[in-house]
Amino acid sequence: MGKTYARIDGRLRTFIEAQPMFFTATAPLADDGTINLSPKGLKGSFVVLDEQTIAYLDFAGSNAETIAHLRENGRITVMWCAFQGPPNIVRVHGRGEPVFRDDPRFGDLLGHFPGIDPTPHGLRAIIVVTAELIRDTCGYAVPFMSYDEDRDLHGKRFAREDDASLSAYFAKKEYIAQSIDGLPGLPLPLPPRTV
Repeated sequence: MGKTYARIDGRLRTFIEAQPMFFTATAPLADDGTINLSPKGLKGSFVVLDEQTIAYLDFAGSNAETIAHLRENGRITVMWCAFQGPPNIVRVHGRGEPVFRDDPRFGDLLGHFPGIDPTPHGLRAIIVVTAELIRDTCGYAVPFMSYDEDRDLHGKRFAREDDASLSAYFAKKEYIAQSIDGLPGLPLPLPPRTV
């Protein structure tokens, strides 16, 4: 039923790149820490960088749990489900890193996302994940659901913000600068963009 892969290529890569949404899961090291699971979407915001590395754009939101957990320990699982076509679930277990806007690598990484304009979405970081274990499973219990289109609400909401007002928005949120468990989250004020 399940298979382990050495790399992200061929049919596996085609499947991953075709999915309109994916999920990320992270956790702090503390036994009583809060596990985080986040849905991700927006066409063009995810890429396969090479056979062992994936990346996605981290946009404005009401918390920064993934960033906080990655800063503490780097552990992350990314998962895709087939909601259409043959049943399949793919998980990439690995090490992730938030690359912030003032990082010298930021501009080059951003160039890998030509299919989306990140400007209206309040881009905070690029999350880069190096795969340590790549597996698929059957997905027989995942329901059929149709993808119609991306919602335009995120872009409409955050297009109104410049860097200063976005930093002010984040400063007012309880779980942006630090996680639910008090770990360092998004550096505020937002670092200046390198591009």
